[in-house]
Amino acid sequence: MRPPLNIIYRDDDYIAVDKPAGLLVHRSPIASQEEEFLLQNLRDQIGQWVYPIHRLDRPTSGVILFALSSAAARQMCEVFEQHTISKEYLAIVRGYTDESGHIDYALQEEPHKPAQNAVTDYIRLATVELPMPIGRYNTARYSLVQVKPLTGRMRQIRKHFHHIFHPLIGDTSHGEGRHNRLFRETFNCHRLLLHARRLTLPHPINGEFITIEAPLPIEFTNLFESFRWQDIVV
Repeated sequence: MRPPLNIIYRDDDYIAVDKPAGLLVHRSPIASQEEEFLLQNLRDQIGQWVYPIHRLDRPTSGVILFALSSAAARQMCEVFEQHTISKEYLAIVRGYTDESGHIDYALQEEPHKPAQNAVTDYIRLATVELPMPIGRYNTARYSLVQVKPLTGRMRQIRKHFHHIFHPLIGDTSHGEGRHNRLFRETFNCHRLLLHARRLTLPHPINGEFITIEAPLPIEFTNLFESFRWQDIVV
C-alpha cells in the first residue's frame, strides 16, 4: 500500500499532487490490469471525484493538476490549450549539453498519425564528470538541465533529448543501457531522472497567476549530494 499522496496545492476548484515515479495517472486499455492509479488513489484519499487536466508519463514524478468538477476541468483545459502556462522540468542527461538549447523537432505520437510540431527549450544548470569508463570513453559525463516544453506531445522531453544525443538517464525506451546501468549499480537509482518541478498558470476562475512546485525526489537529492550540486538553485 502506497503512502498518502502529497497534496501541494488545493482550492475550491483544483487540486495538485506530487506524483510518485512509477504510478500511472489513470486507467487505459493498455494498462487495464494495473491495480493502482493516481486518479483513483487521489479520489479515495480526498473523498470526492477528480478530473484530470494533463498527463505525466508513468516513470515521471512531479506536479500534476486535477479539477474538482467537470466545469472547472473545462475551464482549465482551455487555459492549457491557449498555451498560457509554463511547465518546468528537471532532468539528468548523458553528456555535456550546450549551455542552452531550442529543440524544434516534430514528433509522431502514434504510428498511423502524422508528426506534429514539438518544441522544447532547456538551460544547462550543472555538469559532472565521473571517473568511470563507459564504452570507448575513460570517464562518464552528465548534465543537469532545466527543461521547458512549449508543446505537449507524448514523451516529448524524452524523445527530444534522444534526438539531440543527450538521452535521459533511466529512460529504458529512448535512453542508453550502459549509463542507466551505471546509475543503478553505483547510485542505487532505478528510475527515470525526469521530474515535473514547477507549473505556473493563470487561474481560470479568479484570474490570478499561481505557481505550484513539487519538492525534489529523494533520488535527485541523493545525486545532488553525490555530484556536489547542493548549491544549485532549481
